[in-house]
Amino acid sequence: MPALSATIPHTQSAVVQDDAGQPVLNHSVRVPELRPKTVLVKTIANAVNPCDFKMGSNFPTPGAIIGSDFVGRIVSLDISVAELRSDLAIGDLVCGYVHGSNPSDPGNGGFGEYVRAHAQLTYKVPKHMDVLEAAAIGVSLQTAALSLWYTLRLPHTPYDSVDPGSVPKYVLVYGASTSSGTMVLQLLKLSGYTAIATCSPKNFSLVKEYGASYVFDYADDKTADAIRQVTNNKLEYALDCVTDNLSVACCYATIARTGGRYTTLELCPADMRPKRRAVKHDWIFALDVFGEPIPLWNGYERKASPETHDFAVRWYKIFQQLLDQGKLRPHPLQVLDSGLDGIANGVRLLKSGTVSGKKLVGRITA
Repeated sequence: MPALSATIPHTQSAVVQDDAGQPVLNHSVRVPELRPKTVLVKTIANAVNPCDFKMGSNFPTPGAIIGSDFVGRIVSLDISVAELRSDLAIGDLVCGYVHGSNPSDPGNGGFGEYVRAHAQLTYKVPKHMDVLEAAAIGVSLQTAALSLWYTLRLPHTPYDSVDPGSVPKYVLVYGASTSSGTMVLQLLKLSGYTAIATCSPKNFSLVKEYGASYVFDYADDKTADAIRQVTNNKLEYALDCVTDNLSVACCYATIARTGGRYTTLELCPADMRPKRRAVKHDWIFALDVFGEPIPLWNGYERKASPETHDFAVRWYKIFQQLLDQGKLRPHPLQVLDSGLDGIANGVRLLKSGTVSGKKLVGRITA
């Protein structure tokens, strides 16, 4: 039962999947009920992520509420939240992300007037941060944490950074002009690493602004050679934010002869990867942070991972400090038309492949 709550309606408007998994607006969706360790948030704004259209395309769940990133004000808290997050209260402006388009929980998603969120993974929005900026950080923060410190296992963090006087420690970020890429670049710089980025030439200045020391054209067939030269063939870590045949081949070609770690943000089957035993591959699924089973298929199904959830909770605390200190910022924003219709159109726009170097965000309420 909730410890405290404001007046909450029984139904809401939300962007849901139609029978083909595409976004449509529904004005009679039930407001999600609280569960243990959760808060209910009245949504102010959302950001659109690739997963918001990929879930409907690959795992259609008619009627499921779409959406991951959100920002809004808490209107209700489960009674257990008092022990977990004594700093949270009714009316607090918070942001984070949820598992939208979830086949096992179709009644909860980011693109609704109300969203249920995990209290331990919900950020308090700093006073200096605009709500549209806050809407754009949830997915990218947890993706960055899982990539850099859970799978790549980088030894240094923003609070235990590389010694400035030591030999440079390189990390390749392939597809660095994505929203995940620019968040990763900031965290690498804060941790003292030398970030090497690949992206389209039109986004070179963008990734340099976010922390890349070297930038190369992802489409240039000489890029792998150039990266090996810059790193003196000693690159140990590569993060692939794209995961296609070109990106996989380039990342493997740049990793040192002695080996290293390679992480992808998408499932990367063995037949896509060159046979190099010295390279340890893993891929991250940001939904693991909730510590719940992921009821998908075709290789995306996952058992519950309490270990990943505990990891994410530890990093939430670090990220909250960095946000409060103004040390992290979101990807450059492209503002959509207001309202849930604008968010639904944003999902279609992102799916079209015409968005580059921008994060789509939009207000759904004033």
